[in-house]
Amino acid sequence: MKLRSAMPELVGATEWLNGQVTKNDLVGEKPTLFHFWSISCHLCKEGMSNINEFRDLYKDQLNVVAVHMPRSEKDLDIEEIKRVANEHDITHPIFVDGDHKLTDAFENKYVPAYYVFDSEGQLRHFQAGGGGIKMLTKRVNRVLGIKEE
Repeated sequence: MKLRSAMPELVGATEWLNGQVTKNDLVGEKPTLFHFWSISCHLCKEGMSNINEFRDLYKDQLNVVAVHMPRSEKDLDIEEIKRVANEHDITHPIFVDGDHKLTDAFENKYVPAYYVFDSEGQLRHFQAGGGGIKMLTKRVNRVLGIKEE
């Protein structure tokens, strides 16, 4: 997915956890951070506390949506997804992408992966891998209009 691309429609979920949102719910109101993760991804679990900090710190300024992207048959176990989400305090909406519908729409190949869209629904930042939370923080702050110290 190229920068400035429009946010894809949020369709094709195997299941939604913690409530369901649509593209219309997200665009026009405030920027959105999507994070792709998988229950079999160690780096995803390590980075979850950072995502939860964004969610809690910017709850009035930023939408946060998780996308569970299975990497194997074992990753399709919905009860295990619920257990891991609960264990890592994922309270924001989770799009369970058992058929890779949203993964394909985002052209995503990685977990963890982070997509930051502005309030108009244009992609402003993409990042994959476990490192670089400082860069993600900078990009989120830039989209939110928060000046760096």
